Amino acid sequence: MSDDKGYCLWFTGLSGAGKTTITNQLVKELLKRGSKLEVLDGDVVRENLSKGLGFSKEDRDTNIRRIAFVANLLSRNGVPVITAAISPYREIRDEARQMMGDRFIEIYVKASVETCEERDVKGLYAKARSGEIKEFTGVSDPYEEPVDPEITVETEQQSPEESAQQIIGYLEKHGWLKPAVHA
Repeated sequence: MSDDKGYCLWFTGLSGAGKTTITNQLVKELLKRGSKLEVLDGDVVRENLSKGLGFSKEDRDTNIRRIAFVANLLSRNGVPVITAAISPYREIRDEARQMMGDRFIEIYVKASVETCEERDVKGLYAKARSGEIKEFTGVSDPYEEPVDPEITVETEQQSPEESAQQIIGYLEKHGWLKPAVHA
């Protein structure tokens, strides 16, 4: 029988801020500790649950609501969930928080647009700036920063490993994760 408690680490931040990179670090650490875990990556969900949706505000909201629905189902059944999606609008993040209550842990992955552009291996910011991509968060579409997230990781000052450790520390401190036993 597992001791896992269901919770949702809701990552939010600009494209290129480090959501997926930190998620990968966190997954390694949590699996090492024997945690069961599910990751709902924004791009993967969009491909599998939200195929056909565009990037209008309405379509983005629908995509985030679908992610929240699945995260709620999993977390209320004892499965820790990590969501890694831009989720640019406060109102929809607040809906997800309301749905999950204290299982919702908002993590603001904070980085400036300039830093995110420098990290952009897919060239999305350049395409957005040239007008090739319409409605791109942080360029031609707004990103609403969280007002009071449980955790803020500053990826311009911290490595992905440091950010992951900050999150692990929060989970341990708040009883979501048993402290690691060091041999």
